[in-house]
Amino acid sequence: MGGFILRRVLYMIPTVFLVSIVTFIIIQLPPGDYLDSLAAEMGEAGVDNTAVVEQLRAQYGLGQPMYLQYWKWMTGILLEGDFGISFEKNLPVTDVIWDRLGWTFGISLLTLGFIWAVALPIGIYSAVCKYSVGDYIATFFGFVGLAIPNFLLALVMMYVAFKYFGQSVGGLVSPEYLGEPWSWAKFVDLLKHIWMPVFVVGTSGAAALIRIMRANLLDELYRPYVVTARAKGMSEFQLLMRYPVRVALNPFISTIGWILPTLVSGEIIVAVVMNLPTTGPLLLRALLVQDMYLAGSLILIVSLLTVIGTLLSDVLLAWVDPRIRYQ
Repeated sequence: MGGFILRRVLYMIPTVFLVSIVTFIIIQLPPGDYLDSLAAEMGEAGVDNTAVVEQLRAQYGLGQPMYLQYWKWMTGILLEGDFGISFEKNLPVTDVIWDRLGWTFGISLLTLGFIWAVALPIGIYSAVCKYSVGDYIATFFGFVGLAIPNFLLALVMMYVAFKYFGQSVGGLVSPEYLGEPWSWAKFVDLLKHIWMPVFVVGTSGAAALIRIMRANLLDELYRPYVVTARAKGMSEFQLLMRYPVRVALNPFISTIGWILPTLVSGEIIVAVVMNLPTTGPLLLRALLVQDMYLAGSLILIVSLLTVIGTLLSDVLLAWVDPRIRYQ
């Protein structure tokens, strides 16, 4: 296992490096750059911007070849931890994304806990009590969760919360707490708001995992080892949790590979609709205005979390399921 982890870590280095190159190239493929857009806006306002734009172009090195821009960006990250400057905000990228990363990680970890807490027991129940009334109800709500877009569910819940419960919608705290220092009242207000994005973002993931858990567990319940254990007198609950459920847990552990990158990227449309202070809207805006260092840094973080998540899921799968370890 130690050798396996070491090899995977060594493979991660060129993978992230290649992803960063492709990302940097794709971001600059559209014609023009951020300063061209800025020059057009200033020109429409009747401002003579030639000198200002040329000064900024020289300052940011946008007139240099693409490979020199990439080299400057990557060496700054590796040697100084400097991810560059956000053109639009005129601030270091680390200052722009730091606060939003914290909110993104918090919401996504709560969402992951919600998905597992809902999908695991319902999936087990649906498999053990297949074709029962409860199974049909779980199946119905599972299909509904998969069919309804998350942003539409967010709009409906925001309307219901405001119309019938008088709760302020949008953001994670009420308007009166914006910019205020943390207090017990602000924390309670946060709890009143944060459950909604967690529920909205986690609905489709929970619905998908319920179906996966049910299908995988049904495949295991009638295996010969289950029949043998039952014939030896093992209790149904002990038998269920020790053997078939443990094998059927594989898809839950595999989700770590894609859950970690969503800690940064998240549900962009949901975050925009609900006005969440996460990195999703920030990444969308950076791509729209070609703020290449900000967009490239966010995508680079997502890529790094993807390979780390894949490594963690592989290691946990080998620990949970010995068959994978021997393969």
